Amino acid sequence: MAEFITTYSGIHFYPTKPVLEDIRITYIAHALSMLCRGNGHVAHFFSVGQHCINCCVEAECRGYSDRLILACLLHDAAEAYMSDVTRPLKAYMPDYVRKEEYLLDVIYEKYLGSILTEKEKVLVKRIDDDMLYYDLLNLLNEPQAGPVPVMKSAFTQNYEPFDKVEKRYLELFYKYYGAQRPVDVGSAQT
Repeated sequence: MAEFITTYSGIHFYPTKPVLEDIRITYIAHALSMLCRGNGHVAHFFSVGQHCINCCVEAECRGYSDRLILACLLHDAAEAYMSDVTRPLKAYMPDYVRKEEYLLDVIYEKYLGSILTEKEKVLVKRIDDDMLYYDLLNLLNEPQAGPVPVMKSAFTQNYEPFDKVEKRYLELFYKYYGAQRPVDVGSAQT
């Protein structure tokens, strides 16, 4: 049994034993733009990449730091290598969740310079949960109990072609990654 996945460019990637050099933002952007939220149980195709973009833009509008804006864009990046498992199922998969969190920490370490603090995790999770409220409402017509989150951004869950989502994801990444680290973003590091 193989312990790796093959990326669309042909590189073997080991999700449970990630090699830093094999994590590439272009792979993440491509895969997330092709992954459908909610295992496809939505009104129309809506990618994980679109959701991450919406979270990133919301973080911008809430005045989050550049680091946290980038963290919001990357918050589902591990799913590029491990897939999008729905929350109800994850509750029964603690080992999977630990491996996913580890991979996400490796990705944060690579692109943010360190893992998120507990306070940062709370802020990113708040936007993720607020956006989920609207994803469920607009893509499944399923209002959630509790207060309606007040959003600062004008976001949409309209269908967007994967290549457009991939391009926008990378634009946002380079904008905020450059703000975090003054490096050549065209290098093999990304």
